[in-house]
Order: sequence, then C-alpha cells, then structure tokens
Amino acid sequence: MKKKVSSQGKMGMKKKNTLLTVLSTGFFGILGFLVIFPVLAGLLASFRPGRELIRRGLSINLNVSTMSLDNYIYLFSGNADSKKYFMWFKNSLILTLVTVVLTLFICYFVAYGLSMYNFKLQNLLFFLVIATMMVPFEILMLPLYQEMIDLKLINSAAGVILPGLCGASTIFFFRQYMTGLPKELLDAGRIDGATEYGICIKIMLPITKPAFAAMAILCTMGAWNNMLWPMMIFRDASKFTLPIGLNTLLTPYGNNYDVLIAGSMFGIIPIFVIFLCFQRYFIEGLTTGAVKG
Repeated sequence: MKKKVSSQGKMGMKKKNTLLTVLSTGFFGILGFLVIFPVLAGLLASFRPGRELIRRGLSINLNVSTMSLDNYIYLFSGNADSKKYFMWFKNSLILTLVTVVLTLFICYFVAYGLSMYNFKLQNLLFFLVIATMMVPFEILMLPLYQEMIDLKLINSAAGVILPGLCGASTIFFFRQYMTGLPKELLDAGRIDGATEYGICIKIMLPITKPAFAAMAILCTMGAWNNMLWPMMIFRDASKFTLPIGLNTLLTPYGNNYDVLIAGSMFGIIPIFVIFLCFQRYFIEGLTTGAVKG
C-alpha cells in the first residue's frame, strides 16, 4: 500500500512539474516575443520603402514584394544624407568610447577605496553616493546645465562626458563585487613589496574582469542611447550624436524614413558587438556583484 501511495505521489509531482514547466515556458515565450517584436518590426521595415511605413506602419507581415536593399544602398551611397549619418555615427562612437572607459576606471577606483580600506566616515560617504541614485536626472538638469555654462563647456564633448563620469550605480556595483573579494590579497601584495597603486592595478583589477565586462555593456548602452543631455549641450549639427541626428530627420516639412529606419537598425550593431565580446563575463559579473557584500 505504501509503495502504491509513493508511486502515485511521484506521478503527481511529475505532472505538477510538467505543468509548471509548460506554463513558465509559455509565459517567457510571450514575454520574449513582446521584447523582440519592436526589433523585428524595425528590421523588416528597414527593407521597405519609407512610404510603406507611412501607409501601413510597423508590422511583422512578411511581404517580399515590397522588400529590397534600397534603404541600405542609399545609406551607404555617399550622398549628403549618408555623410551626415556617418558623421553622427562617428561622434557617437567617440563619445561612447571615451565615456565608458573613463567611467569604468573612475568608478572602479572610487569603489576600491570604499571597499578595500577602513576609514572614518566610510559608511557615510557610501550612503551619500547611493543617495544620489534617488535624485531623478530631470531635477539635476538645470543646475548641471548652468554649471556647464559657467565652465564654458556648452557645445563641447567635455560638457556631455563630465557630468556622468562618476555614476552611483556603477560605483555601487563595483563596491558590491569587491567586498566579496578576500582582503588577504592586499596583505599578500604588501608582503611581496607591491605599492598600493600596484596592488590596485596589478592584483585587484584583473580579478574584477567580470564586473568590468558587465558594466561595460550597461554603460555602453546608456552612453550610446543618451539623447536628452547631449541635445541640451550641443549646438552645432556637426557635433550631433546618432540619436539626435536621427531625430532631426523627422521635421514638419518631411520625414526621411528611409534613412531613419535603416540607420536605426545599423546603429544597433555596436551594442551587439560589445555584448558578443563580453557576454561570457556578463552573467558572472551580475550574479557575483548581486549576492556578495
């Protein structure tokens, strides 16, 4: 009798697990479709004439008769629109590269000091860093803008880059990651005669590669897609970044959807390349930084 009950219990558990698996698979399948739908619709629209987008809007209907490579050929044709697009693309690449590199290293050094050394007001300083995360950027825009005017950084790359170099979320992530690392490594380095700078750069920095990879992806996405602050700072069209430049294609006098949609899809490539380069460290960096500390 006991054997029958136990076998029935196992069968019930298997059915329950199967049902949960089906439901979770269906839920995440729907969620995945909702996430990928805009990208897929934009990709298909980039192979259609701009008038089709105006007439039918974004859709995932696969109508081969209206699809061609004309938008991408026009984008790479070297005409005036093409030159402007790649000028914006180059500006975004430079700004993103400089912003990400400086942000990662500055935030790493700040987090290193907050996590590896004990000093007075340490917790208070960390609290103040975290407190800045609770202040919306919309509240800081006007004071920051006035500061850029006083520093005469309007219409310059420095005016776009400097205000966001010391991101509280990036410092928090690095600090949480490094609090899980053994501090005995510092003592071992000192015993071997390494300087504090040498310990920070040659010993601790290589260990934090997963954190750097995870933050590199997130910081790149933020810098590449940033539109509001660069739009406030830049005045010359020659300094526009890609999001601002694409926005100028929509005017009351006409909309250049051919370049807009194809250019938007082509603009995804840098983010995709960054993710491919660092994706093997991405999950490790996120999970380690989340559970340790």
